[in-house]
Amino acid sequence: MAENHVGDAPSLWCVSREAATASWALGAILAVLASLIIAANVLVAIVLLCHIQKSGSKRLCFVLNLALADAMVGFTVMGLAVDELSQPFHASQKFCILRMAFVTSSCAASILSLILVACDRHLAIRKPFHYFQLVTGPRVGLCLVGLWLFAAIVGFLPVFIPRFQRISNHWKCSFFNIFQPSYMLTMFCLGFFPALFLFLYLYCDMLKIASVHVQHIQEVEQAGLGGGCPPPRATSDMKAMRTVAVLIGCFTLSWLPFFIASIVQMACPECFPYKVIENFLWLLGLGNSLLNPLLYSYWQRDVQLQLSQLAAGVKRKVLLHLGNGRCFPGRDTKAPPAVSCLELQD
Repeated sequence: MAENHVGDAPSLWCVSREAATASWALGAILAVLASLIIAANVLVAIVLLCHIQKSGSKRLCFVLNLALADAMVGFTVMGLAVDELSQPFHASQKFCILRMAFVTSSCAASILSLILVACDRHLAIRKPFHYFQLVTGPRVGLCLVGLWLFAAIVGFLPVFIPRFQRISNHWKCSFFNIFQPSYMLTMFCLGFFPALFLFLYLYCDMLKIASVHVQHIQEVEQAGLGGGCPPPRATSDMKAMRTVAVLIGCFTLSWLPFFIASIVQMACPECFPYKVIENFLWLLGLGNSLLNPLLYSYWQRDVQLQLSQLAAGVKRKVLLHLGNGRCFPGRDTKAPPAVSCLELQD
């Protein structure tokens, strides 16, 4: 027995070393991903906040909330990265439940924010003449408060319902170690699948409306009344439809593999290893929180204009600081030219 124990020691040491290396590598990936998510979303949130203060546009409040929700995802993931990098880390059951509840709540808030953005775009196309009467400040605030309350309920459901908790002696805080499959299935039914079906419905309906507008434009051009330039309404509709389509595609590609693999793992634990879900597919889902600000900085002209003005302001301050507070000769410090509403449209 002693010989067998001594003989198994190198193999156990190798396994422990491989596990520590894998944990460190996962922690490093999570730290880099979380840092990028936080930086991108905080920058977009600052830009949107400045633009909202200048223009008073309420429609960008939903986009701002999306950036804040994704930034919160980055902060919660950074906590998981610290846990992975500080192994061995022996957390209590209650700590793991609260940690994963915050992660789930922030992800749910990001998904619900995407729904609000899609609904806002759909309402702007479906009811263009009544949009500003329907989208008022109190209604926007009520929608945002309801969004965060629902996200908190979904994320902290295992805290309020102990039967959703799984007693585990495993050191790692993860979904499959501390949550029962019934909670995972409830989260899928209440969160992901309704969001995906609603996205598809909104996109198909906007595609239908946009096709009618394009057909109308073609009829006007054939009659010789178009003037060679598409109407601003049709351009805005196509822009909104394109934005929602890209968001739907990125959301589906990011989260669908994780949810499908999780359902398969719950039905047949031996068929699909949960480590693949947590170490690879979950990272793909978290990447959606990094794609959202990048997409909005690319598609939204308002965000592009504000980013360029912010970058120009920072550049001027850096040049003034390097010049000891003296303006460089020949530098034109005039304000950027005003941009009309028609130029802000694609």
